[in-house]
Amino acid sequence: MSNYTQVETGGLFELTAAARAELASSKYYNEDLSPTSVSQRNWTTYNISMLWVGMSICLPSLTLTSALIGFGISPWLSVLNVALGNIIVLIPMQLNSHIGTKYGIPFPGLARLTFGSVGAQVPAISRTIVACGWCAVQSWVGGAAVAALIGIVFSKFADPTWTMALPGNPTANVGQFIGFFLFMAFSLWVAYNGMDQIKWVQNIGGPILIVVMAGLLAWSINLGNDAGYGFGAVMNATNDTATINTHGGFVLLYLGGLTGNIAFWATMGLSIPDFSRYARSQKDQFWGQLLGLPIPMFFCGFIGAYFAQATKFSMGTAMFDPTGVFYYVDNKLMIFIAAIGVIAATITTNVAANIVAPANGFSNMAPSKISYKMGVVMTCVVAIVAQPWWIFGSGGAYVFGWLNNYGAVLAPIAAIFIADYYIVKKKQIDVASLYKGAEGRYWYQGGWNMAALIAWVAAWILPIWANFGNFGFAGAADIAAKLGTAGTWIAANAYFFSFAVAFVLYLVLMPVFAKNSFITEAEHESLTQRA
Repeated sequence: MSNYTQVETGGLFELTAAARAELASSKYYNEDLSPTSVSQRNWTTYNISMLWVGMSICLPSLTLTSALIGFGISPWLSVLNVALGNIIVLIPMQLNSHIGTKYGIPFPGLARLTFGSVGAQVPAISRTIVACGWCAVQSWVGGAAVAALIGIVFSKFADPTWTMALPGNPTANVGQFIGFFLFMAFSLWVAYNGMDQIKWVQNIGGPILIVVMAGLLAWSINLGNDAGYGFGAVMNATNDTATINTHGGFVLLYLGGLTGNIAFWATMGLSIPDFSRYARSQKDQFWGQLLGLPIPMFFCGFIGAYFAQATKFSMGTAMFDPTGVFYYVDNKLMIFIAAIGVIAATITTNVAANIVAPANGFSNMAPSKISYKMGVVMTCVVAIVAQPWWIFGSGGAYVFGWLNNYGAVLAPIAAIFIADYYIVKKKQIDVASLYKGAEGRYWYQGGWNMAALIAWVAAWILPIWANFGNFGFAGAADIAAKLGTAGTWIAANAYFFSFAVAFVLYLVLMPVFAKNSFITEAEHESLTQRA
């Protein structure tokens, strides 16, 4: 009887039919988590590029530059920051994509490989909680569009001075607050009953949003012209040194912004195997992401920078949230079209990326007790608790409070994945063992790889504590004060710091905790049949 459990065809591996049949009874195996077959890996460069275009073109993408403009950074330097950040984030993303394409395994499989069959819940739940936060942000954006739509009929919803004090945001708009709960309720209903009901919305939402963004750029150009600033004058504006100095200086702000840009896609840096496992080849996944991510993000960054600088010239303050434009447009037909476009595009992105995924994550914690529908409800509850009116209330809270903090938690997971696959495991995987639980080689100690767990916690604890201290949280402020300037720099560059710490520490700890978790080249060959 053959001992082969995997077959290799042109550098792509898949489970043998016998191995699949044997694993079918394992509680760690189901069709959703199973490795893709070689025949299922048919996504081309174009398919992968379009996936990224669809995910990248959204209103929060514009705020990556508008936040920097608010800190006093010039438009072109802000756009450059976005471009650099999205090129840098491609490095961990491409590295973690490789295993998905080569072995066909999804994100949970990669998590088991590194953290253990039980410990895999750590990266899964970490990503789930962050997705809940993004659900909150997208619902806040969608809520502004809902308020604008209602404001066509009820003028109070179109009043920018109708505000109230909320935690972290003393001037939150009441109309947007109400719209947030309406949009969240609609998102919950759609996710609870299935995306099939709004497929037609998905088809029109993306193209309409592109038109809306073009309209935002046109509005910004007109605003700048009315204030006496032409296209060149707006984009060639220089740094606002006084504003920059009040926020800690140029280098600190610029690196903090760069970290935020990288963290913007930190979730995808982990779960990218969920998509790359459908790629036709490593070349397709590489070029698909290289072409599909930086270009649309540059496009969004440019519009965000022009919009923020034009509002700064015209109104004296750079506007951070693009949905604020709804309050300055008098044409009700234009408001209706723009609001419908934002709602349509945001609802599909929010449900598919930020509700379905974490709902499955919650369900995976206890499949017999937490259903998918219960997971949907849990996701929306956590999203409300996340308080998007604070996260998205200012550029500072968004970049340094939200992006940098969750980036500090997710970066070490990406680092551990990379160190494990490339250096410890040397890209040689026993795929079947990922689905065998205690009988497989990736069970480690009781289902936990302590080297991964220790490296993960040790990497993020300092930057998170320092950042909380900078925001005035009790207890954390004392430690932040003791760290002084070093703590500020660590917090502002959390992604880089925690990534480096986790990478090195994991390699140091693995020989102590899990030296027998890898397979030799000879063992790998004994498991693999060549097609």
